Amino acid sequence: MNKKDVLEIRRRFTKNTSIDRVSGCYVDCNRNIVVKFNESFYGLSEEEFYKYLEIAKKTMSGNVGNNILELEFPSDEEETGGRQEFFMQLKKSGLKEEEMLDRLYADIIEKYAYTGNFIIIVFHDSYDVMKKTSDDLELDESEEVFEYILVSVCPVELSKPALGYRQDENRIGARIRDWVVGAPDLGFMFPAFDDRSADIHKVDYFIRDPKNAHPEFVEDVLGCACRRTAYEQRETMKQIVNKAYKDEDKAEEVLLDIEESFKLKTDEAEKEGIPLTAPIVLSADIIDEVIEENNIDEEQGAYIKKTMLNEFADEMPEIANLVDSRALKANEPVKREKELVKEVIELKNKLEDVTGSALSRYSVVLTVPEEKAGLVRAEYINDTRYLIIPFDEDEHASVNGQLLDND
Repeated sequence: MNKKDVLEIRRRFTKNTSIDRVSGCYVDCNRNIVVKFNESFYGLSEEEFYKYLEIAKKTMSGNVGNNILELEFPSDEEETGGRQEFFMQLKKSGLKEEEMLDRLYADIIEKYAYTGNFIIIVFHDSYDVMKKTSDDLELDESEEVFEYILVSVCPVELSKPALGYRQDENRIGARIRDWVVGAPDLGFMFPAFDDRSADIHKVDYFIRDPKNAHPEFVEDVLGCACRRTAYEQRETMKQIVNKAYKDEDKAEEVLLDIEESFKLKTDEAEKEGIPLTAPIVLSADIIDEVIEENNIDEEQGAYIKKTMLNEFADEMPEIANLVDSRALKANEPVKREKELVKEVIELKNKLEDVTGSALSRYSVVLTVPEEKAGLVRAEYINDTRYLIIPFDEDEHASVNGQLLDND
Protein backbone atom coordinates (compact mmCIF):
# COMPACT_ATOMS: atom_id res chain seq x y z
CA MET A 1 0.00 0.00 0.00
CA ASN A 2 1.33 3.42 -0.89
CA LYS A 3 0.25 6.98 -0.16
CA LYS A 4 -1.99 7.14 -3.23
CA ASP A 5 -3.82 3.97 -2.19
CA VAL A 6 -4.44 5.40 1.28
CA LEU A 7 -5.80 8.67 -0.11
CA GLU A 8 -8.08 6.80 -2.50
CA ILE A 9 -9.63 4.80 0.35
CA ARG A 10 -9.94 7.88 2.58
CA ARG A 11 -11.91 9.63 -0.16
CA ARG A 12 -14.56 6.92 0.25
CA PHE A 13 -15.45 8.24 3.69
CA THR A 14 -17.62 11.18 2.64
CA LYS A 15 -21.38 11.76 2.44
CA ASN A 16 -21.37 9.76 -0.83
CA THR A 17 -19.80 6.73 0.83
CA SER A 18 -20.77 3.22 -0.23
CA ILE A 19 -20.40 1.80 3.32
CA ASP A 20 -23.59 -0.20 3.79
CA ARG A 21 -23.32 -1.60 7.31
CA VAL A 22 -21.74 -0.90 10.69
CA SER A 23 -21.57 -3.15 13.73
CA GLY A 24 -19.69 -3.21 17.01
CA CYS A 25 -19.72 -3.42 20.77
CA TYR A 26 -18.89 -1.25 23.77
CA VAL A 27 -16.56 -2.89 26.34
CA ASP A 28 -16.01 -1.75 29.94
CA CYS A 29 -12.74 -1.78 31.88
CA ASN A 30 -13.54 -5.28 33.19
CA ARG A 31 -13.67 -6.65 29.64
CA ASN A 32 -17.45 -7.06 29.70
CA ILE A 33 -19.55 -6.22 26.65
CA VAL A 34 -22.03 -3.55 27.76
CA VAL A 35 -23.92 -3.19 24.49
CA LYS A 36 -23.75 -4.46 20.90
CA PHE A 37 -25.10 -2.84 17.74
CA ASN A 38 -25.52 -3.88 14.09
CA GLU A 39 -27.41 -1.71 11.63
CA SER A 40 -27.64 -0.27 8.16
CA PHE A 41 -25.22 2.61 7.71
CA TYR A 42 -27.79 4.73 5.90
CA GLY A 43 -30.24 4.14 8.75
CA LEU A 44 -28.11 6.23 11.09
CA SER A 45 -29.03 9.75 12.08
CA GLU A 46 -27.11 12.46 10.22
CA GLU A 47 -24.94 13.28 13.24
CA GLU A 48 -24.07 9.61 13.88
CA PHE A 49 -23.45 9.06 10.16
CA TYR A 50 -20.74 11.71 10.01
CA LYS A 51 -19.18 10.77 13.37
CA TYR A 52 -18.74 7.17 12.19
CA LEU A 53 -17.24 8.39 8.90
CA GLU A 54 -14.77 10.50 10.88
CA ILE A 55 -13.67 7.41 12.83
CA ALA A 56 -13.29 5.41 9.60
CA LYS A 57 -11.20 8.17 8.03
CA LYS A 58 -8.92 8.40 11.07
CA THR A 59 -8.42 4.63 10.96
CA MET A 60 -6.79 5.10 7.56
CA SER A 61 -4.67 8.12 8.41
CA GLY A 62 -1.01 8.86 9.05
CA ASN A 63 2.13 7.80 7.24
CA VAL A 64 2.55 4.49 5.44
CA GLY A 65 5.31 2.58 7.20
CA ASN A 66 4.76 4.40 10.47
CA ASN A 67 1.02 4.50 11.22
CA ILE A 68 -0.08 2.10 8.47
CA LEU A 69 1.73 -1.21 8.03
CA GLU A 70 0.99 -3.78 5.35
CA LEU A 71 1.14 -7.20 7.00
CA GLU A 72 1.27 -10.54 5.20
CA PHE A 73 -0.46 -13.68 6.40
CA PRO A 74 1.92 -16.60 7.04
CA SER A 75 1.15 -19.74 5.04
CA ASP A 76 -0.51 -21.57 7.96
CA GLU A 77 -3.02 -18.73 8.42
CA GLU A 78 -4.10 -19.14 4.78
CA GLU A 79 -5.07 -22.76 5.33
CA THR A 80 -8.54 -23.95 6.33
CA GLY A 81 -9.43 -22.57 9.75
CA GLY A 82 -6.82 -19.81 9.55
CA ARG A 83 -7.31 -16.09 10.14
CA GLN A 84 -7.39 -15.28 6.43
CA GLU A 85 -10.32 -17.65 5.86
CA PHE A 86 -12.14 -16.17 8.86
CA PHE A 87 -11.77 -12.60 7.59
CA MET A 88 -12.84 -13.69 4.09
CA GLN A 89 -16.04 -15.21 5.50
CA LEU A 90 -16.71 -12.19 7.70
CA LYS A 91 -16.36 -9.91 4.67
CA LYS A 92 -18.65 -12.04 2.51
CA SER A 93 -21.29 -12.15 5.26
CA GLY A 94 -21.71 -8.38 5.01
CA LEU A 95 -21.58 -8.28 8.87
CA LYS A 96 -24.88 -10.18 9.09
CA GLU A 97 -23.51 -13.26 10.87
CA GLU A 98 -23.60 -12.48 14.62
CA GLU A 99 -21.57 -15.55 15.58
CA MET A 100 -18.67 -14.45 13.40
CA LEU A 101 -18.83 -10.93 14.81
CA ASP A 102 -18.89 -12.30 18.35
CA ARG A 103 -15.74 -14.31 17.60
CA LEU A 104 -14.00 -11.16 16.34
CA TYR A 105 -15.09 -9.18 19.40
CA ALA A 106 -13.90 -11.95 21.75
CA ASP A 107 -10.46 -12.10 20.09
CA ILE A 108 -9.99 -8.34 20.33
CA ILE A 109 -11.27 -8.09 23.90
CA GLU A 110 -8.92 -10.86 25.04
CA LYS A 111 -5.79 -9.67 23.25
CA TYR A 112 -6.04 -5.86 23.08
CA ALA A 113 -3.72 -4.46 25.75
CA TYR A 114 -5.76 -1.56 27.13
CA THR A 115 -6.90 -0.93 30.70
CA GLY A 116 -9.91 1.35 30.16
CA ASN A 117 -13.23 1.26 28.35
CA PHE A 118 -13.20 0.95 24.57
CA ILE A 119 -15.44 0.39 21.57
CA ILE A 120 -14.99 -1.95 18.61
CA ILE A 121 -16.50 -0.73 15.33
CA VAL A 122 -16.68 -2.79 12.13
CA PHE A 123 -17.55 -1.28 8.74
CA HIS A 124 -18.48 -3.12 5.54
CA ASP A 125 -18.03 -1.52 2.14
CA SER A 126 -17.98 -2.42 -1.56
CA TYR A 127 -16.00 0.09 -3.57
CA ASP A 128 -16.38 0.15 -7.34
CA VAL A 129 -12.80 0.89 -8.41
CA MET A 130 -12.80 2.87 -11.65
CA LYS A 131 -10.12 2.48 -14.27
CA LYS A 132 -7.62 5.32 -14.57
CA THR A 133 -5.48 6.60 -17.40
CA SER A 134 -1.71 6.99 -17.07
CA ASP A 135 -2.23 10.62 -15.99
CA ASP A 136 -4.68 9.60 -13.21
CA LEU A 137 -7.88 10.58 -15.03
CA GLU A 138 -10.82 8.33 -14.12
CA LEU A 139 -12.63 6.49 -16.88
CA ASP A 140 -16.31 5.66 -16.62
CA GLU A 141 -15.51 1.97 -16.50
CA SER A 142 -15.18 -0.36 -13.50
CA GLU A 143 -11.91 -2.17 -12.94
CA GLU A 144 -13.03 -4.31 -9.99
CA VAL A 145 -15.30 -4.22 -6.96
CA PHE A 146 -13.17 -3.93 -3.84
CA GLU A 147 -15.21 -5.45 -1.00
CA TYR A 148 -13.61 -5.02 2.42
CA ILE A 149 -14.12 -4.71 6.16
CA LEU A 150 -12.60 -1.95 8.26
CA VAL A 151 -12.20 -2.47 12.00
CA SER A 152 -11.59 0.42 14.42
CA VAL A 153 -10.77 0.09 18.12
CA CYS A 154 -11.30 3.36 20.00
CA PRO A 155 -10.82 4.26 23.68
CA VAL A 156 -13.89 5.58 25.48
CA GLU A 157 -13.22 8.09 28.25
CA LEU A 158 -15.16 10.36 30.56
CA SER A 159 -15.49 13.91 29.31
CA LYS A 160 -13.56 16.49 31.31
CA PRO A 161 -15.34 18.20 34.22
CA ALA A 162 -16.56 21.67 33.28
CA LEU A 163 -19.19 24.30 34.01
CA GLY A 164 -22.15 24.67 31.72
CA TYR A 165 -25.65 26.09 31.45
CA ARG A 166 -28.21 23.85 33.15
CA GLN A 167 -31.34 24.70 31.20
CA ASP A 168 -33.76 22.81 33.46
CA GLU A 169 -32.55 24.83 36.46
CA ASN A 170 -31.78 28.06 34.55
CA ARG A 171 -28.34 28.43 36.12
CA ILE A 172 -24.65 27.81 35.58
CA GLY A 173 -23.54 24.56 37.16
CA ALA A 174 -21.35 21.49 36.79
CA ARG A 175 -21.85 19.86 33.42
CA ILE A 176 -22.93 16.23 33.48
CA ARG A 177 -19.95 14.10 32.47
CA ASP A 178 -20.51 11.35 29.93
CA TRP A 179 -18.50 8.69 28.13
CA VAL A 180 -16.98 9.91 24.85
CA VAL A 181 -15.56 7.80 22.00
CA GLY A 182 -12.04 8.96 21.16
CA ALA A 183 -9.92 8.66 18.01
CA PRO A 184 -8.98 5.11 16.95
CA ASP A 185 -6.06 3.61 18.83
CA LEU A 186 -5.63 0.84 16.27
CA GLY A 187 -7.51 -0.88 13.47
CA PHE A 188 -7.17 -2.84 10.24
CA MET A 189 -8.58 -3.25 6.77
CA PHE A 190 -9.01 -6.60 5.04
CA PRO A 191 -8.14 -7.33 2.35
CA ALA A 192 -5.26 -4.92 1.79
CA PHE A 193 -5.67 -2.31 -0.94
CA ASP A 194 -2.46 -2.59 -2.93
CA ASP A 195 -1.90 -0.73 -6.21
CA ARG A 196 -5.65 -0.08 -6.48
CA SER A 197 -6.56 -3.74 -6.12
CA ALA A 198 -7.50 -6.24 -3.39
CA ASP A 199 -4.72 -8.41 -1.98
CA ILE A 200 -6.30 -11.18 0.09
CA HIS A 201 -2.87 -12.32 1.29
CA LYS A 202 -2.34 -9.11 3.25
CA VAL A 203 -4.02 -6.83 5.76
CA ASP A 204 -3.49 -3.08 6.22
CA TYR A 205 -2.88 -2.44 9.92
CA PHE A 206 -3.25 0.98 11.59
CA ILE A 207 -1.75 2.22 14.87
CA ARG A 208 -2.16 5.76 16.18
CA ASP A 209 1.09 5.72 18.17
CA PRO A 210 4.02 4.25 16.19
CA LYS A 211 5.94 3.92 19.46
CA ASN A 212 3.50 1.17 20.48
CA ALA A 213 2.59 -1.14 17.59
CA HIS A 214 0.61 -3.54 19.87
CA PRO A 215 2.45 -6.70 18.75
CA GLU A 216 0.03 -8.81 20.80
CA PHE A 217 -2.84 -7.63 18.59
CA VAL A 218 -0.91 -8.26 15.37
CA GLU A 219 0.11 -11.78 16.31
CA ASP A 220 -2.98 -13.03 18.20
CA VAL A 221 -5.85 -11.24 16.45
CA LEU A 222 -4.54 -10.85 12.90
CA GLY A 223 -2.27 -13.91 12.94
CA CYS A 224 0.57 -11.99 11.29
CA ALA A 225 4.19 -11.32 12.22
CA CYS A 226 4.75 -7.89 13.70
CA ARG A 227 6.77 -5.35 11.71
CA ARG A 228 8.76 -2.41 13.00
CA THR A 229 7.24 1.01 12.45
CA ALA A 230 9.43 3.75 10.95
CA TYR A 231 9.83 5.17 14.47
CA GLU A 232 11.06 1.81 15.78
CA GLN A 233 13.45 1.46 12.84
CA ARG A 234 14.93 4.91 13.55
CA GLU A 235 15.28 4.06 17.23
CA THR A 236 17.09 0.84 16.33
CA MET A 237 19.55 2.74 14.12
CA LYS A 238 20.02 5.35 16.87
CA GLN A 239 20.93 2.65 19.40
CA ILE A 240 23.45 1.13 16.96
CA VAL A 241 25.20 4.48 16.39
CA ASN A 242 25.19 5.24 20.13
CA LYS A 243 26.91 1.92 20.85
CA ALA A 244 29.55 2.68 18.23
CA TYR A 245 30.71 5.79 20.12
CA LYS A 246 31.52 6.42 23.77
CA ASP A 247 30.97 10.15 23.29
CA GLU A 248 27.19 10.88 23.22
CA ASP A 249 27.66 14.23 21.45
CA LYS A 250 29.76 12.60 18.74
CA ALA A 251 27.18 9.82 18.33
CA GLU A 252 24.39 12.35 17.92
CA GLU A 253 26.43 14.29 15.36
CA VAL A 254 27.16 11.15 13.32
CA LEU A 255 23.51 10.03 13.52
CA LEU A 256 22.31 13.37 12.12
CA ASP A 257 24.95 13.19 9.37
CA ILE A 258 23.74 9.72 8.39
CA GLU A 259 20.10 10.85 8.34
CA GLU A 260 21.05 13.89 6.27
CA SER A 261 22.69 11.61 3.71
CA PHE A 262 19.59 9.39 3.56
CA LYS A 263 17.41 12.45 3.06
CA LEU A 264 19.56 13.74 0.20
CA LYS A 265 19.29 10.37 -1.52
CA THR A 266 15.47 10.34 -1.28
CA ASP A 267 15.30 13.99 -2.41
CA GLU A 268 17.45 13.20 -5.45
CA ALA A 269 15.25 10.20 -6.25
CA GLU A 270 12.12 12.36 -6.18
CA LYS A 271 13.75 14.93 -8.48
CA GLU A 272 14.57 12.14 -10.93
CA GLY A 273 10.93 11.04 -10.87
CA ILE A 274 11.31 7.65 -9.21
CA PRO A 275 7.72 6.49 -8.48
CA LEU A 276 6.36 6.08 -4.96
CA THR A 277 6.01 2.35 -5.59
CA ALA A 278 9.81 2.02 -5.86
CA PRO A 279 11.24 3.38 -2.58
CA ILE A 280 14.97 3.22 -1.84
CA VAL A 281 15.66 0.33 0.52
CA LEU A 282 18.68 0.14 2.83
CA SER A 283 21.53 -2.02 1.53
CA ALA A 284 25.21 -2.72 2.20
CA ASP A 285 26.19 -0.47 -0.72
CA ILE A 286 24.13 2.45 0.59
CA ILE A 287 25.65 2.07 4.07
CA ASP A 288 29.15 2.07 2.51
CA GLU A 289 28.33 5.27 0.58
CA VAL A 290 27.01 7.03 3.67
CA ILE A 291 30.01 6.01 5.78
CA GLU A 292 32.38 7.35 3.10
CA GLU A 293 30.41 10.59 2.56
CA ASN A 294 30.58 11.45 6.25
CA ASN A 295 34.18 10.37 6.85
CA ILE A 296 33.15 7.97 9.60
CA ASP A 297 36.15 6.27 11.25
CA GLU A 298 36.91 2.79 9.95
CA GLU A 299 36.27 0.99 13.25
CA GLN A 300 32.95 2.71 13.97
CA GLY A 301 31.87 2.45 10.34
CA ALA A 302 32.50 -1.30 10.25
CA TYR A 303 30.50 -1.77 13.46
CA ILE A 304 27.57 0.33 12.23
CA LYS A 305 27.42 -1.50 8.89
CA LYS A 306 27.66 -5.01 10.37
CA THR A 307 25.13 -4.36 13.14
CA MET A 308 22.58 -2.66 10.89
CA LEU A 309 22.72 -5.47 8.34
CA ASN A 310 22.25 -8.05 11.11
CA GLU A 311 19.51 -6.11 12.92
CA PHE A 312 17.47 -5.52 9.76
CA ALA A 313 18.22 -8.88 8.15
CA ASP A 314 14.55 -9.95 8.17
CA GLU A 315 13.33 -6.73 6.56
CA MET A 316 15.50 -3.91 5.25
CA PRO A 317 13.81 -0.57 5.92
CA GLU A 318 13.19 2.18 3.40
CA ILE A 319 15.86 4.81 4.00
CA ALA A 320 13.11 7.47 4.17
CA ASN A 321 11.87 5.72 7.33
CA LEU A 322 15.28 6.29 8.96
CA VAL A 323 15.09 10.08 8.63
CA ASP A 324 13.80 12.23 11.49
CA SER A 325 12.87 15.39 9.57
CA ARG A 326 12.12 17.35 12.75
CA ALA A 327 15.52 16.56 14.24
CA LEU A 328 17.26 17.58 11.01
CA LYS A 329 15.34 20.85 10.87
CA ALA A 330 16.13 21.60 14.52
CA ASN A 331 19.79 20.90 13.81
CA GLU A 332 20.00 23.32 10.86
CA PRO A 333 21.09 26.36 12.98
CA VAL A 334 23.75 24.24 14.73
CA LYS A 335 24.94 22.88 11.39
CA ARG A 336 25.12 26.38 9.90
CA GLU A 337 27.07 27.64 12.93
CA LYS A 338 29.61 24.82 12.52
CA GLU A 339 29.93 25.65 8.82
CA LEU A 340 30.58 29.31 9.65
CA VAL A 341 33.24 28.36 12.22
CA LYS A 342 34.87 26.13 9.62
CA GLU A 343 34.82 28.96 7.06
CA VAL A 344 36.40 31.37 9.58
CA ILE A 345 39.19 28.87 10.34
CA GLU A 346 39.81 28.34 6.62
CA LEU A 347 39.96 32.10 5.98
CA LYS A 348 42.28 32.58 8.96
CA ASN A 349 44.59 29.87 7.64
CA LYS A 350 44.60 31.47 4.20
CA LEU A 351 45.42 34.85 5.74
CA GLU A 352 48.26 33.32 7.73
CA ASP A 353 49.54 31.65 4.58
CA VAL A 354 49.45 34.95 2.69
CA THR A 355 51.16 36.81 5.57
CA GLY A 356 53.78 34.09 5.93
CA SER A 357 54.42 34.21 2.20
CA ALA A 358 54.87 38.00 2.35
CA LEU A 359 57.28 37.71 5.25
CA SER A 360 59.33 35.16 3.38
CA ARG A 361 59.63 37.44 0.33
CA TYR A 362 60.30 40.76 2.12
CA SER A 363 62.65 41.64 4.98
CA VAL A 364 60.29 44.38 6.19
CA VAL A 365 56.48 44.27 6.09
CA LEU A 366 54.56 47.39 7.14
CA THR A 367 50.94 47.87 8.01
CA VAL A 368 49.94 51.55 8.14
CA PRO A 369 46.65 53.47 7.94
CA GLU A 370 45.51 54.03 4.37
CA GLU A 371 45.93 57.82 4.63
CA LYS A 372 49.64 57.38 5.49
CA ALA A 373 50.45 54.80 2.83
CA GLY A 374 51.26 57.46 0.26
CA LEU A 375 53.63 59.25 2.66
CA VAL A 376 55.97 56.31 3.25
CA ARG A 377 59.16 56.58 1.17
CA ALA A 378 62.66 55.09 0.93
CA GLU A 379 65.74 57.36 1.11
CA TYR A 380 69.50 56.98 1.27
CA ILE A 381 71.17 58.68 4.22
CA ASN A 382 74.96 58.43 4.37
CA ASP A 383 74.88 55.62 1.79
CA THR A 384 72.39 53.61 3.87
CA ARG A 385 68.82 53.05 2.67
CA TYR A 386 66.07 53.96 5.16
CA LEU A 387 62.27 53.85 5.23
CA ILE A 388 60.83 57.25 6.17
CA ILE A 389 57.44 57.07 7.89
CA PRO A 390 56.15 60.44 9.08
CA PHE A 391 53.87 60.54 12.12
CA ASP A 392 52.66 63.30 14.43
CA GLU A 393 53.63 63.88 18.05
CA ASP A 394 50.34 62.46 19.34
CA GLU A 395 50.71 59.29 17.25
CA HIS A 396 52.49 56.10 18.30
CA ALA A 397 54.12 53.19 16.51
CA SER A 398 54.82 49.56 17.41
CA VAL A 399 57.62 47.42 15.97
CA ASN A 400 57.29 43.64 16.49
CA GLY A 401 54.92 44.35 19.36
CA GLN A 402 57.23 46.82 21.07
CA LEU A 403 56.11 50.41 21.53
CA LEU A 404 58.39 52.87 19.66
CA ASP A 405 58.86 56.14 21.61
CA ASN A 406 58.64 59.40 19.73
CA ASP A 407 61.96 60.39 21.31
